[in-house]
Amino acid sequence: MLLPLLMACGISLQTGCSDDSSVNPLQPHRPVEPPRPGDLDDTTDPDRVVVTYTEDLEAFPNPERGFYTSSIFYLKNGKIPSPLNPVTLKANRTQHRTLILAEYFLTDFIDKPLSEAALELVRKNMQIMRENGTKCIMRFAYTDSQDVKPHDATEEVALEHIAQLSPILHEYGDVILVFQAGFIGTWGEWYYTDNFVFNPQTEEDYLPRRRLIEALLKAVPTNRTIAIRTPKATMMSMGLDAKNLITEATAYDGSDRSRLGGHNDCFLHDGNDTGTFSSKADREFWKNDSRYTCMGGETCGTSSYCACDNSLETMAQYHWTYLHINYHPQVIQGWKEQECFDEIERRLGYRFVLTRGDFPREIKAGEKFSSKITLKNDGFAAPVNPRGLELVFVSQSNPSEQFSVKLDEDPRFWFGGDFVTITTDFTTPQLRSGKEYNLYLNLPDDAEQLRENPLFSIRTANKDTWDEQKGMNLLHHFIAR
Repeated sequence: MLLPLLMACGISLQTGCSDDSSVNPLQPHRPVEPPRPGDLDDTTDPDRVVVTYTEDLEAFPNPERGFYTSSIFYLKNGKIPSPLNPVTLKANRTQHRTLILAEYFLTDFIDKPLSEAALELVRKNMQIMRENGTKCIMRFAYTDSQDVKPHDATEEVALEHIAQLSPILHEYGDVILVFQAGFIGTWGEWYYTDNFVFNPQTEEDYLPRRRLIEALLKAVPTNRTIAIRTPKATMMSMGLDAKNLITEATAYDGSDRSRLGGHNDCFLHDGNDTGTFSSKADREFWKNDSRYTCMGGETCGTSSYCACDNSLETMAQYHWTYLHINYHPQVIQGWKEQECFDEIERRLGYRFVLTRGDFPREIKAGEKFSSKITLKNDGFAAPVNPRGLELVFVSQSNPSEQFSVKLDEDPRFWFGGDFVTITTDFTTPQLRSGKEYNLYLNLPDDAEQLRENPLFSIRTANKDTWDEQKGMNLLHHFIAR
């Protein structure tokens, strides 16, 4: 358990924001043969020390990003399926995966309320995820076959199901990466539908969908995104157009508008991703909003659009955070053959790389501590959910002796392609004279239930900095005066 937080003062952050028109997101600047972590650069100030860090190009698990696997639960023929197997979740981590698609087909309940056993399955699965370092993309639907009717429940039944699920979603919202709107149509993809106006054209046609979105916004914690299958569906349902864009000023402000994202389940299939896009305005809407919400999904077949150069560029433009590892298998295999799979695996979501740290050469309790830490985000996106940020001093002789300094910055604004400089200026905590201390950068989950679980903390892509037990990134070490 960390000692009470010491609030930092005079902390600032600078970012070098990329712009699609002037910066190629596929070519981030990389230091040339940087020294190993802990090596010291020359500095003209005798009271300062500069540390450079070595980038690690290997893949590793990090929370809320990356390839995901699918876990499907069919509630039909009077049967409640078994919950998640922790062994499977642990095996996923060995493959660098911390996400699953938790997809529920509520076939038996298409015309009636969910049973307590059905609700308990959802609750149990989320508890298992919390215990095993996993988060989910969550979706509910009623059928996975367009040949089976009805394709979905009535609006009244769907809204009742959402109301039943709401207490569970709020209790375990910390293990939800993003909530896909679902409920409507086959697979919950908002197309083949019997009860929500098939092929809607007007805002009036979209009103049932709007009511469902509004119910989901209330049923899911306010710091989570609701992902809708197409940008047109978002705009028509909510009375928006391409001018109603999320901005840096309105992002994460808790408003309904700030929480509307998208998911593309026919990524790179053709010129409009099999109906995902209906206009250039649709594309611009998602390019902008995905910078501040959450974008992901799956591919659905091979095409020339799946070539590596286009795939990487498009993932950067739409800020992709998550992608199905098993679908479409030919697309995944093509990336492996074209030798871009490894890069995609590394860059889905965020990928923070420490580059340089500037620290006092000596530290003493009660004196000023100023530092400057530089990193880059080599991923396609920023983190999409709230994230803690702090410096932690840990005694080498007594690791239980820890002092944390909370940094008042938001990593959700560390966008893909950006360089970030965190400048701190605070009073050194009560370190013991003559004792050695390690200084760590900690990016824990913001949720109270997960904050001290290292499985949910962000690891930087550097060699010899990650402390797996603590879930923190080593920056430097000091002897306190």
